[in-house]
Amino acid sequence: MEVCFRRLPFKKFQQNPKELTQQIKKTKCPLVLTVNGKARFVVQDAESYEEMLQLIDRLEAIEGIRRGLEDVERGRVRPSKEVFEEIRRKYKIPKKV
Repeated sequence: MEVCFRRLPFKKFQQNPKELTQQIKKTKCPLVLTVNGKARFVVQDAESYEEMLQLIDRLEAIEGIRRGLEDVERGRVRPSKEVFEEIRRKYKIPKKV
């Protein structure tokens, strides 16, 4: 995934939003809009935005798995029966008969 973006003053974007949004859609590169030289807004096509969200989800899942494997390696684990019993007691969940 290539990272690309352009910076543009917000006022310039207001002068020609149609052409700029067509460019964004074609190039898949977001446009960072600035106010007084500082980034204030990002204009991005919906498809690229969705792809970014999916990538973030995958990265968060990978990080969770990595932490879990690290816990196992360091012995920070407990038997599931023990954990479920603790949850049942804490939340007053009756045992199934």
